[in-house]
Amino acid sequence: MKKTAFALLLATGLFACKNKNVPDVSNIKVNLTVQRFEQDFFAIDTNNIERSMQQLVPRYGGFLGDYVLNILGIAPMADSAMVSPELPLKHFLKDYQPIKDSADKLFRNFAPYEKEVKKGLQFVKYYFPAYHLPEKLITYIGPMDAAFEASLGKYGDVITQDGLAVGLQLHLGSNFSVYHSEMGQQLYPTYVSRRFAPEYIAVNCMKNIIDDIHPERIRGLNLVEQMVEKGKRLYALEKLLPYTEDSLLTGYTAKQLKGCIENEGNIWNFFLTNGLLYKNEPDLIKEYITDGPFTQALGQGSPGFIGMWVGRQIIRKYVEKHKSVTLQQILQTDPKKIFEESKYKPG
Repeated sequence: MKKTAFALLLATGLFACKNKNVPDVSNIKVNLTVQRFEQDFFAIDTNNIERSMQQLVPRYGGFLGDYVLNILGIAPMADSAMVSPELPLKHFLKDYQPIKDSADKLFRNFAPYEKEVKKGLQFVKYYFPAYHLPEKLITYIGPMDAAFEASLGKYGDVITQDGLAVGLQLHLGSNFSVYHSEMGQQLYPTYVSRRFAPEYIAVNCMKNIIDDIHPERIRGLNLVEQMVEKGKRLYALEKLLPYTEDSLLTGYTAKQLKGCIENEGNIWNFFLTNGLLYKNEPDLIKEYITDGPFTQALGQGSPGFIGMWVGRQIIRKYVEKHKSVTLQQILQTDPKKIFEESKYKPG
């Protein structure tokens, strides 16, 4: 297989190709309440955990059950197989108090993140008026290894029946010491943990909403079709967060992103020259549509998940030729049709 050199460019900054025609959503009303679950949970009386947990039910409803059962992985109170869940809860509260203390310092003022999520929800309502918006933004502290939706890069952040839930333990900043510990590196290599920053909160929340609106269906698709499907999600993300840096939307470094832009023609030629577009082999496809420190065939200067970026470029070309197409229609359109009608051919 031929390889293409991937430029290692030193410049940094914002290299997004942003839509200049951002719609005005300022009059769209969004009801969003922030609930700091970790504050109430870590304040419970550890001498009477069962009663203290029951006191949280009126405020947190179904999320409390999701947290204990699915996030902490502790059997429910009524499960006869477990005599008492109090001991694991006590251990968690003690062991994770330092994590909670770090989150308290960093997120003492959560208003900026609430504002960004709320703005994203206004764009969601603009593009998807029939979608029922979540009305709660719930923060929590969970286990370090609670990597929900890890394959999609949404570590610790989920959408539940109660609202958007944000695991602050995985948003403490790329330099947070625990991420660089031996345990942290075993769980999350540096190319992953560098995205464990506060500025990814809104990005992950919007990713979850996109998946809720349009669940991914890629089984049986060839490489280029899967690239387009991944590209749809990135394209939708930039529509919901039009003022967010492209390096945050893609998860690439600024250097990697600029390398993609400067080498777009070479990257596409790599796929053509090696006859990859219509391949169906799962192991081969995985190399181009999953996260990683880089794409091995393109060299260490490249980002992982290169297929997502190329897929968005195809989407953009398709939109240029179909100017009246809506975001909803793009998500629902056959990826093969999008690819063929885009006539994508970068210079």
